[in-house]
Amino acid sequence: MQAQRSLPLSSWHIVFPNDTNPHGTMFGGKVMAIMDIQAGIVATQYCHRMVVTASTEAVDFRNPVKVGDRLETIARVVYVGKTSMVVRIDAYAENPLSGKRKHCTTAYFNMVALDEDGAPTMIPPLIVETDEEKRDFELAKHIKEAATERKKRFADTSL
Repeated sequence: MQAQRSLPLSSWHIVFPNDTNPHGTMFGGKVMAIMDIQAGIVATQYCHRMVVTASTEAVDFRNPVKVGDRLETIARVVYVGKTSMVVRIDAYAENPLSGKRKHCTTAYFNMVALDEDGAPTMIPPLIVETDEEKRDFELAKHIKEAATERKKRFADTSL
């Protein structure tokens, strides 16, 4: 399989009152739902396979998103294993009247590629060249390894 680049994917949303809590700020779960859909799109775009979300890792909410803000999410594949990949998504809130923009959320989604029978399938390696790509790759690799270790520790735990 030939290595390939991951192209960033940007998406815009308007924050409506039904997206928010009593404080007028967007529900964190709503932001995560938007990010999860976008992670699936960018992962499918990368590997040309159906994908599923295996886990959500390292979600950091930095600033609130308010009613009327425009929410931009930017996603790209930053790490690739044999059958899974890590997608980094950054969310930015922009006030449409003032143009003021702030970084609101960063999250990492672990996505698994599936074959026609729904089993994990091999995906192409990722081309990592720039300093930013190398930094993101190493961070995502660490996040992936920590998630794998966590799953091993709790594999025998029954609920």
